[in-house]
Amino acid sequence: MKSVISSIILSTSCWTVALAFSLSTQSRPFHRFTALHVSPSPEAITLKTDLLDSIKDFRHVCSRDGDLAVDFGVKGGELNETTRAPVKLTFYEISDDAGKAADRVISICETLTALSPIKEPTKYIGDRVNGTMAPLNGAWGLLFTTAADASFSTNSSRGDAKAQNVVDAARGRITNVIDFAMKDGKEPLLKQLNVVIKAVAESSTRVDLTFRYVRAVLTKFFFIPVRWSLYIPVPGPFVTRCLFFLTRVLTLGRKKKKIPKAYFDVLYLDDDLRVHKTGQDNLFVQARKGWEEAIKVLD
Repeated sequence: MKSVISSIILSTSCWTVALAFSLSTQSRPFHRFTALHVSPSPEAITLKTDLLDSIKDFRHVCSRDGDLAVDFGVKGGELNETTRAPVKLTFYEISDDAGKAADRVISICETLTALSPIKEPTKYIGDRVNGTMAPLNGAWGLLFTTAADASFSTNSSRGDAKAQNVVDAARGRITNVIDFAMKDGKEPLLKQLNVVIKAVAESSTRVDLTFRYVRAVLTKFFFIPVRWSLYIPVPGPFVTRCLFFLTRVLTLGRKKKKIPKAYFDVLYLDDDLRVHKTGQDNLFVQARKGWEEAIKVLD
């Protein structure tokens, strides 16, 4: 259990950590949200179908040629050694076919960008009155990503997992939820991760992010089978800058890369599909569970 907790702390870049735990019998539920209805163009509808087919093809190639094994932290290939930002995966490391399949997914997303039916996707973020009508509001399941910290596979020590992104627009909060799969018919020690983030609309398409804390749901406490939660606060921006400054002083002034700003730009958004890119140039393709054509891909 010690190694798992250490990995969680490393992956959230927590130099100074305060820990607290609470017993729980189940994961916290998330409320359902409603969003505005929009109709994509016929061209966008065709591209969405092509996108799902391309993602299926990409997954087939990866299952045939072998997924990238990503584990927690810098050593696991999840985070950049200098900035602690998520690494951008290169699928050509698997095979040429996997790289080309990923390129096809990315190319369709780039084409969809010009066809997004919602021109102000960040509307109502932080609005306690109209938040439930925010276009980004609600739960989004992951279909595809280039980000190492959101990529999971059975051939890694952290195991396979399902990831979703829950936007509570009224509260200006986003929660990344990672549910880890069973291993050899048994529940993993680390059952779930909830990364809680403050979200602020910087522009009509950009959302600024400030990481607040991580909640890890574990299934054992000193070998006793019991589900409990470990809370790991993430240092605020000021504390992080101080730590980077001290690191530079202690390394005799050698230049370090600037602290990467956390944000994402919405490239495409409708009632079913969301495509965005982070400040680290990582692409995310997400879907609502209500999108029937995507159900099999989400599951």
